[in-house]
Amino acid sequence: MLEIGEDAQIDSSVRMLHNASVTIRIGDRTKIYRGSEITGSVTIGDEVFINRDAYIRPKTTIGNRVNLGPFVRLVSDTHDIGPASKRAGTPRHDPIVIGDGTWIGAGATVLAGVTVGSGVIVAAGAIVTEDVPDGVLVGGIPARIIREL
Repeated sequence: MLEIGEDAQIDSSVRMLHNASVTIRIGDRTKIYRGSEITGSVTIGDEVFINRDAYIRPKTTIGNRVNLGPFVRLVSDTHDIGPASKRAGTPRHDPIVIGDGTWIGAGATVLAGVTVGSGVIVAAGAIVTEDVPDGVLVGGIPARIIREL
């Protein structure tokens, strides 16, 4: 199912993969630029801006007034560790949560199971592998707190 809020603007090239049991919810006044792919179940809040070519995977929740720079990846996909013959074991999707007012810079990646707090800045190119508290700037690979905001 696809639920699109009032005055949302979504480029026609945005690919949204959903069905009767998988819902993508997009809030009011949200803008999504060209080339993005969203695979449900995903919830996107109000007044969110998603720049071009974002990649958003299942079990992702994006708060209100969040900005995603170009080429941001929110990758909830992961695997259990398998035996030596095939280390990528049983696949799963661990939830990702992005707090209200957060800005994720160009080319940054947030990995499975991570919660990014409210009012956070994730520097361009960062890879976020652990939870981030509210009101900080993080950057690097893996992302670490640079300073409080």
